[in-house]
Amino acid sequence: MASRLLLMGGHEFDRLDGNEVLCDFILETAGTASPRICLLPTASGDPDDQIARFRRAFGSRGAEATDISLFRLGDSPVDLEACFLAQDVIYVGGGSLLNLVAVWGAHGVFELLCEALEAGVLICGQSAGAMCWFEWGITTSSGAPAMADGLGLLPGSLCVHYHRDPERREAYLAELATGAPAGYGADDQTALLFEDGEVTRVVSARTGAGVWRVTGGQGGIATETPMKVEDISHLAGDDGPASSIDDFRELNRWRFGSSIGRGH
Repeated sequence: MASRLLLMGGHEFDRLDGNEVLCDFILETAGTASPRICLLPTASGDPDDQIARFRRAFGSRGAEATDISLFRLGDSPVDLEACFLAQDVIYVGGGSLLNLVAVWGAHGVFELLCEALEAGVLICGQSAGAMCWFEWGITTSSGAPAMADGLGLLPGSLCVHYHRDPERREAYLAELATGAPAGYGADDQTALLFEDGEVTRVVSARTGAGVWRVTGGQGGIATETPMKVEDISHLAGDDGPASSIDDFRELNRWRFGSSIGRGH
């Protein structure tokens, strides 16, 4: 059984352009009816609002949505290994790459997630939750964009929010120009699917969003080569992107109307 990582340059649990399509794509890639999907919001400190949005986004699609808060284990202990292995999908949220790596290290999470990968669980990640799988990424955890170590399951590097955050992209290009390992630049609402460490699909859920293969070039200049992306933006619903106000109203309706309780 192939291990599968679905890594996104940027994704939120709202209905703005491309985000809904990626939610659908994640569940389609899981390949299971009513999949069990668990959020790991470690990188952003396990915020309640992110958890609520995640549960609305996937619970409203018929998935069994739960979350694990490593910052609340003292009050709500969890058998992490058993919980991870019980999932069809584990979603790693964005935030601070430095904090994610440190907290996971303290709890042995990386090793347990590798075990889940080998057991066939699809692991998704966005922003810091995507970069952490590489040898390194460009993080703004301490302010200005800077290189930071990832966990190294995948070789090379990843830079997220590629054109939304020009300073991050510039820092990435400068690092590669001076000898840092090659990698990928991924716009928001794009995703790379790795199966057993090899890229098998590259998708874009928003018109104009792309992914680039980035390498160190001659004469201290990095080279960006556009990758062929599969445009899945046409899979959006007939209503098109919603406003943030519409999304807030829907989230509140879901919060008050859902019978799904807080899990794990």
